[in-house]
Amino acid sequence: MKRFASITAAVLAISAATATAEAALTTHSLAPPLATDPKENSMTSKILVQYGSLRSNSVSHKLALEVQRFLTKFGVEAIVADPNLPLYDEELRDDPKIQEYLDHVDWADGFVWISPELHGTISAVMKNQVDWMQLSVGAVRPTQGKTLAVMQVEGGSQSFNTVNLMRQMGRWMRMFTIPNQSSIPKAYQEFTEDGQLKDSSFRNRVIDVAEELVKFTEILKDKVDFLTDRYSERVESGEELAERMNLKEAI
Repeated sequence: MKRFASITAAVLAISAATATAEAALTTHSLAPPLATDPKENSMTSKILVQYGSLRSNSVSHKLALEVQRFLTKFGVEAIVADPNLPLYDEELRDDPKIQEYLDHVDWADGFVWISPELHGTISAVMKNQVDWMQLSVGAVRPTQGKTLAVMQVEGGSQSFNTVNLMRQMGRWMRMFTIPNQSSIPKAYQEFTEDGQLKDSSFRNRVIDVAEELVKFTEILKDKVDFLTDRYSERVESGEELAERMNLKEAI
């Protein structure tokens, strides 16, 4: 009986702590960070949240939904992308599902990439979504100048292999990857039954990353053309770049 009482008390304590943390989402601490009045919202950023698992109940999916919720609390528009895409094949680029996905990529000002770590690296499902992002459209790279936040979840001990790899990919795609990041070890233990993150330092870090992404995106999104204007691209025509980057011939 004593053991049962102790377990019950621990569960109630976790529930109370999570409820307290959840209440903070309605206070000034998670108001739009650039608004002088928390009731005002001048945010116009659009964020695409992506996760690397096909299981509907996966922890990366749960984290994606939480990130979407936090971003919305910060005042921006956020949607979660469907990761169930055909295996990358340029011959399938006209597939309606791929076109819908690419429309979301074009729509977004910033991205959140969330991947489980499998064998020390990014999941195939996450990598497949990145592979489908076009490297170039004429002389324009669709992801160039957009912001990126990276997160990973682990079933065991904490690691940073996957977030480091996603940073490398973001840099290759000429994205502005924000300094902060999240890595959650034993992530299956960090969610309540209703799918919300328990109150912890890991949850706080996820919220920090979401807030930082909002700030960077709001500051940079209207300066993208200026920041990404490159001499090499001004002297190379769209036709020349398209020919040089012809993936159908290369893959």
